[in-house]
Amino acid sequence: MKRDMRDTPLYQEAELLLHTLRAPGTGQISDAAELNVAPNGSRAVFAGTILDRLSGLPPTRICEIDLSTGATRVLTFGPNTDRMPRYSPDGQRIAFLSDRGNVGDFQLYILDPTSGAARRAPVVPGWIEYLHWSPDGRSILLGVAGYGADVAGVQGAVTSRKAAQKAPPWMPSVEKGDEDYRWRQAWVYELERNTLRQVSSARQNVWEAVWCGNRAVLAVVSPAPGEGFWYSARLELSRIDSAERFELYAPRDQIGLPAASPSGTHVVVVEAVCSDRGSVAGDLWLIDCDSRRRRRINTNGVDVTYAEWRSETRVLFAGHRGFQTVVALYDCETDSCTELWSSQDITTPPRYAVVSGWNEAGDCVVIAESFVRAPEIAVIQAGQYRAVRSFDLGYAEAVSAIGAVESTSWHASDDLEIQGWVLQPKSHAPHALVMNIHGGPISHWRPTWLARSRVFPMLMLLRHGYAVFFPNPRGSTGRGQEFARRVLGDMCGADTHDYLSGIDHLVNLGLADGTRLGVTGGSYGGLMTSWLITQDPRFSAAVSVSPVTNHVTEHLISNIPHFVSLFLADSYANARGKYFQRSPVMHARKVRTPTLNICGALDRCTPPEEAAQFHNALLEAGVNSALVTYPEEGHGVRKLPASIDYAARLVAWFEQHMPAR
Repeated sequence: MKRDMRDTPLYQEAELLLHTLRAPGTGQISDAAELNVAPNGSRAVFAGTILDRLSGLPPTRICEIDLSTGATRVLTFGPNTDRMPRYSPDGQRIAFLSDRGNVGDFQLYILDPTSGAARRAPVVPGWIEYLHWSPDGRSILLGVAGYGADVAGVQGAVTSRKAAQKAPPWMPSVEKGDEDYRWRQAWVYELERNTLRQVSSARQNVWEAVWCGNRAVLAVVSPAPGEGFWYSARLELSRIDSAERFELYAPRDQIGLPAASPSGTHVVVVEAVCSDRGSVAGDLWLIDCDSRRRRRINTNGVDVTYAEWRSETRVLFAGHRGFQTVVALYDCETDSCTELWSSQDITTPPRYAVVSGWNEAGDCVVIAESFVRAPEIAVIQAGQYRAVRSFDLGYAEAVSAIGAVESTSWHASDDLEIQGWVLQPKSHAPHALVMNIHGGPISHWRPTWLARSRVFPMLMLLRHGYAVFFPNPRGSTGRGQEFARRVLGDMCGADTHDYLSGIDHLVNLGLADGTRLGVTGGSYGGLMTSWLITQDPRFSAAVSVSPVTNHVTEHLISNIPHFVSLFLADSYANARGKYFQRSPVMHARKVRTPTLNICGALDRCTPPEEAAQFHNALLEAGVNSALVTYPEEGHGVRKLPASIDYAARLVAWFEQHMPAR
């Protein structure tokens, strides 16, 4: 495999296709994120992706849309990235984050949407990850990460840029694990005084924080800043005008997505078995702040992924149930849930379902998409879905090669029902099939826009005549916590057979050609890709992305050692245990499948050494193996033009070893 792919037809095809989907240099919006609706429901703001060229991470600008007409205007123009716009409670101002001063250094700005004037708030000693207006609109809560703190795995798992230090180039770096720059803290900006102050304890790490009334903060905290400590974080309430703070909830599993009623008397939080910080989907708990009594809300089988209070007694939430994306309203007084909208065909980006509501009835705005639908902004009102503005710049034509999109289910070897999605090209079955394994393992596949970097190669494969299989094995989101817990302590165990039985199912249906089977995936998907080819010889080709291949080294050199012990329920000190038995590198001698190993040099979550050692073990075993390391990437390939190169290499590998036709 050559180093420079730019003169190959596949690279040029991928580049041309992205030009069609993203329209760089035209000023057109090609994607949307971080939607927030105005208090009166008449308009919404969002971070719109507008590319100047196919280079770097796609930048976003603050945009505003009229929800009755779809008319959209761009409010900010960078440079760099403007993101996370949020209306003030009176709808007169917009707070947002921007790194226009220094790449990656996001600070707070206040925008007048009428005049377009934006002013920067005082600079905080770190970069801001999120913001929340207080209910009275007088203050803004900021989540501040130290320069040098790690970014979550779902965001790339790189180390953020440290503050400039005057030191000669020969001087070594020194790590002890308790450096000040690793911490995350909560700060408050007072608008009238134009002042900032830290409101969290100096030696307490704040992963998420929201207002609980106007003078208290509800936060997910841990006593240390390392990524692994997130897995044991607890929920805490603190008063910002005093030293009073107390623990509200110490969960069994992981927690996230805290939200408080306007008065701060009640809060909700989501508890779930989780594999990644920032990716929580599970049970919704209601907690009384005075008595600290709590109860689990019956969400009718929905794994909750977003919640916001619409009044003192009503909580709007969204989530997933099986194949469905669901939006519902919970009433505290009647202890009942009312489903407002659900769809099997449409879902919302980014990782899980998110909405933004504006009234007590639960009317809300969403960014929606599917396998065959480009992102669009839509209103859900009185249970009815109404599309307002599509960002399709050529996607309908790009997916014209897809012949069918089908949900499917089958039974694993222990008779557990497993679900997934199959996308077929327009050619006649049986097809050459590539199975794409999601990350996590606590995650899932759902109908998603195939122009995003992590799934863009699948669009390319479909256009080249391959079928693509997206399985959701045990551990996946949307089937409840009992289903999710089935992978806990048993990773690379029973989940192995969920994938193999799924392929058997598609072969038996006549959709897949059993002699032309490929497998790929990233993160946990990379682990399972590497693992499956050590356990079964049926695969003609494999592409493993950002994998774990040796659980011992993953535990000792990654920034999430707790992840390994949690999902293997073992210790690397056990020489006969699962750390060794279920590491793909220990079984490399069994592999016969040509394997492309892809990693990012900056990855802190699954370090590049994981891909390298499996590659070297395959070479020693006489297997056709290649190792591709992207020098500017972290966990996954996200930047342009690296993601173009990644798509071209993946398709080339499958075409070389298992041609579609």
